[in-house]
Amino acid sequence: MKQQAKQLLLLSLLGILVSSCATHISRVSPCITNPDGDYKDLVTLVGKAQCFSKNAFINQPITEAITQVPEAKEQPVVAVYKFQDLTGQRKSVDGYANFSTALTLAPDTYFIRALKQSGFFRVVERVGLDHLTRERQIIRSTREKFDDETEQLPLLFAGILFEGGVIDYNTNLITGGVGARYLGIGNSKQYREDTIVVSIRLVSVSTGEILLENLTTKTILSVGLSNDFFRYIAEGTKLVEFESGNAMNESKSIALQAAIETGIVDIINQGRLKGYWQYQGE
Repeated sequence: MKQQAKQLLLLSLLGILVSSCATHISRVSPCITNPDGDYKDLVTLVGKAQCFSKNAFINQPITEAITQVPEAKEQPVVAVYKFQDLTGQRKSVDGYANFSTALTLAPDTYFIRALKQSGFFRVVERVGLDHLTRERQIIRSTREKFDDETEQLPLLFAGILFEGGVIDYNTNLITGGVGARYLGIGNSKQYREDTIVVSIRLVSVSTGEILLENLTTKTILSVGLSNDFFRYIAEGTKLVEFESGNAMNESKSIALQAAIETGIVDIINQGRLKGYWQYQGE
């Protein structure tokens, strides 16, 4: 009789766990009414995509320092030709070859955006210079054909170049964890630390001299938590097992953006100390 009561109690607990999981699913997305049936065909999946996606939003600067840079007395005109991922690292995946890169192939996008967000520089387009010159040629030939004497403005030239790139990306630099289990009930925590290193150089166009340079390192953290329940019932003939967990990974793109913004703020401060430019009111 006591054994039957124990089995009934465990079955009731399992029922509560299952119902809580179903409640959790409905909270994650109210569009999921039948998780198994909703994914039977691609058309249904595409139709429900709007239920899972969040609204688009404009990314804001990661660091406060980039938005608090004082105005320049005279904005330097700068250009960025190449700012690439020079590590060549691939995503680490077990079991098969993965040709996806570990970092973005367009870090220059974050770099140019950080320069504009600082408000300290006048940034001219050089990454898409071929497209720019081709369009100007089309304008010039069209005006000549129709005898349009409107003068085409000259391109703004840069007196300073920004060079550099992502030069190092280390994974699993520090790993660790801790866990405990008592009477079949356990809890564990794991963590991992990666680092990314960004190099920035400021080059004078007139002399080719490297005026300023720095290296910026940013840590990327990943944490995983798990809970589990493991027990035999019915005199060791039946097994009850339950496990749950979640992981939190810091975005590599956010870490890259933060490293670039920190490096640019440092370059601005270095240039002011060496007299290359001044803040407004100085």
